[in-house]
Amino acid sequence: VQLVESGEGLVQAGGSLRLSCAISGLTVSNYAMGWFRQAPGKGREFVAVISRSGGSIYYGDSVKGRFTISRDNAKNTVYLQMDTLKPTDTAIYYCAADYGRTTTYYAIVPGEFDYWGQGTQVTVSS
Repeated sequence: VQLVESGEGLVQAGGSLRLSCAISGLTVSNYAMGWFRQAPGKGREFVAVISRSGGSIYYGDSVKGRFTISRDNAKNTVYLQMDTLKPTDTAIYYCAADYGRTTTYYAIVPGEFDYWGQGTQVTVSS
């Protein structure tokens, strides 16, 4: 199983970036997909999650209204559109897969996720 994030970059505050997560080695439509991030010296923070079907979506409070998660099961890819970026969004961003018990199931705790990518760096300058 491989999860490979891409889209890293350096952007000014107020700008946008789109991250992608390419998934292989598993049946993507059976998994809820999440994004987490980790800033230097801090723990892993939940960002967003989308259920197997895409019908259930949940965001962390710090990104609500600015980030959008989506998925394309036919392309085995999950996306994170990040708008109105702030310096506090600077972190390594990870995508993760969690086996979905139902089409609307999702979790937000890192320990619930079965597979992880290697992470991609997002830096927002002020």
